[in-house]
Amino acid sequence: MQYRTLSNGVELPMIGYGTFQIKDAAQCEQCISEALETGYRLFDTAASYENEAAIGMALRDSGLPREEWFVTTKLWVQDAGYDGTLWAFEHSLENLGLDQIDLYLIHQPFGDYYGAWRAMERLYREGAVRAIGVSNFTPERLVDLCMNQEFKPMVNQIEIHPFFQQNTALRVMEDYGVVPQAWAPLSEAQKDIFNHKTLAKIADRHGKTAAQVILRWHLQRKIPTIPKTVHRGRMAENLDVFDFELTAKEMPEGWSCSVHLRTTTAAIHLRTGNLSLAMWI
Repeated sequence: MQYRTLSNGVELPMIGYGTFQIKDAAQCEQCISEALETGYRLFDTAASYENEAAIGMALRDSGLPREEWFVTTKLWVQDAGYDGTLWAFEHSLENLGLDQIDLYLIHQPFGDYYGAWRAMERLYREGAVRAIGVSNFTPERLVDLCMNQEFKPMVNQIEIHPFFQQNTALRVMEDYGVVPQAWAPLSEAQKDIFNHKTLAKIADRHGKTAAQVILRWHLQRKIPTIPKTVHRGRMAENLDVFDFELTAKEMPEGWSCSVHLRTTTAAIHLRTGNLSLAMWI
């Protein structure tokens, strides 16, 4: 596994396991166990995913030392604010059955996220969390938070894939020392991305799949990712991306896929004003 070093020295695995929409406890525990056996060590969840307890159970039952796995969870909008964040963090900690969380994120830039950030700074100073960050923050909101708080976010987890490359956001994060992390790195398989002619052509050259080419593209852009699948074979496929490299000529070919399309999951809800659903992403 390769790693990206955060501003405080914590090492973030370049590929983790996403758990969005895996709500069934038995299925979730099985997926985490299989992901561990496959080689994953970073597991991404959130209070709103309703699976923290199942993830914690599977990790604790794995027999692996605590220092070998990395857990990210997120503060939900309804708990934003100083006191609400402290309560929500303890609730997530209890659900996961842990004494410390590796990375704690503000899930969405809504509500009193300034108060939430002050509480997260306190948790970080006290050692309850190893790193703190945000998710789905636009460049403007990220810069504002960076300039007005004691600690800058160490991570901003946002949607990034060949159809939605976020180049401006990435430049801003680089300027402020914030590490990007991509959710939906495979575009949730939408817009027939795995059959895209450019990606398929590159995949054939390397004897890989289109999904592996996309994840390799992220790696070479130094963007950690959290692909999600409930299929063991695809878990292994998504990790099998460290034995080849895209050439300088192939990288621009991959970029040509960009048509600035968000995944349907988020974009439809935002376009129709269904903020309550959009905020779950």
